[in-house]
Amino acid sequence: MERISGTVSRGLRAPIIKTGDDLSTIAVDTLMKAVANGEVVPRDRDILCITESVLARAQGNYCTTEQIGKDVREKMGGKTIGVIFPILSRNRFAVCLRGFAKGAEKIVLQLSYPSDEVGNHLVDLDLLDEKNVNPYSDILTESRFEELFGKSRHPFTGMDYVSYYKDVIAAEGCEAEVIFANDPRAILQYTKNVLCCDIHTRARTKRLLKAAGAEIVLGMDEIMTAPVDGSGYNSQYGLLGSNKATEDTVKLFPVDAQPFVEEVQAKLIERTGKMIEVMVYGDGAFKDPVGKIWELADPVVSPGYTAGLEGTPNELKRKYLADNDFADLRGEELREAIRESIRTKDAALVGKMVSEGTTPRHLTDLIGSLCDLTSGSGDKGTPFIYIQGYFDNYTND
Repeated sequence: MERISGTVSRGLRAPIIKTGDDLSTIAVDTLMKAVANGEVVPRDRDILCITESVLARAQGNYCTTEQIGKDVREKMGGKTIGVIFPILSRNRFAVCLRGFAKGAEKIVLQLSYPSDEVGNHLVDLDLLDEKNVNPYSDILTESRFEELFGKSRHPFTGMDYVSYYKDVIAAEGCEAEVIFANDPRAILQYTKNVLCCDIHTRARTKRLLKAAGAEIVLGMDEIMTAPVDGSGYNSQYGLLGSNKATEDTVKLFPVDAQPFVEEVQAKLIERTGKMIEVMVYGDGAFKDPVGKIWELADPVVSPGYTAGLEGTPNELKRKYLADNDFADLRGEELREAIRESIRTKDAALVGKMVSEGTTPRHLTDLIGSLCDLTSGSGDKGTPFIYIQGYFDNYTND
C-alpha cells in the first residue's frame, strides 16, 4: 500500500532535566517509551533531536554575573569599556550586561538602530525617513534619539530597552552612557576598549575596530571561555548562546555536543537496531514576517550532529518538472515520469534550473528550525524532537 504521510515531527515529553542527569540515557529511554506506547516505529534515517538547553543543564554549564565581571575586568582593564551591538533581550543579554557592569567603572553602550542584529526594533524605519536620519552615518546621543523619536518601546513586550539596560548597568554601581550608531568605529570616540556583543557579524566588527586603532577588542565569544572560580565555560563560543537562569546566573551554550550525539546514536543502534541520526539544536534560523525578528540568537543552530546530517538538500522541483519537462502528461504517467526523474537525478543539482526554488541551506539549519518550531520555548515540555520521513522523497512507498 502506498504510504501517504511524508515528514512527521513529534515532540517527546521528557522529565525535568537537572545538573548531573544522564541525558543520553534519558533521551533514548524517552524514545523507547514512545515506541512501547505504539506512538513511534523507528526506521533508518529517523532523527532524534535534543535541545541545547537540556544538554547544558545536564552538564551544569552555568556561570554567575560575578564570574563574568571578574573575567571582563581581567581581560579589559576594569575602567571604561564600550559594549556595542547587543541584542535587545531580557533572556539573552540583560544578565550578561549585569556581569559586564560588575567588571567596569563605566560602560558606553552603543545600540544599533532602527533594530538590533536579530530584528528587535528600537524605532520604525519609516520614522527615520520622516526625521531625515541616515542610520548608516548618523551617530545619535540618547537625548537626541529621544528628541527625535521619544521613548522606545519593543512592539511585542512593551519594554523600553534603553532605560532598562541603563538601569541594569547603574544597579551595579557602574556609570552608563548610551549612543546609537551602526558603524562600530563610533565607539572609539569614547573608549579604545571594546566588547563586541553582535553574534553573526562579530568577525567583521572586530576587524573594523582593530584596523581603526582600538586597543582591546573582544567579543562575547571571548568571555567565559575557561572556568572562572569553578564556573562553567564554553571554549568555542564563550557567552554566545547563553540564556538567563536566574537574575544573577546564565546557562551557557553546551560543550562537548559532538561526543554526546555520537553516544546517543550508539545507544539507539543498540536499542532499536536502526541507524538513527542525532543532533543538538538551539534557535531555529527563520524570520517573523510581522515583527521582523530573526530567531537565531545562538551562534549556530546545531553545535553537534551525527555524520548523516552533513550537507545540503539535493532536490528536484516537482512543479517545475510538471509544468516544463512533462507538461503533456497527466495522472499515473506524469507521476511515474517524475518518480523516475527523482530516482535518476544528478548527485549535485546546484545551479540547475530543475532545482530552482528548492532550499540551498544546511540540513542542520533546516532541521533545527523544524525542531524549534515543534518544541517551542514555553510549556510544551518536549525538549526531544523525533523526526521521521525527512529524507524520504516522492519515490518512497
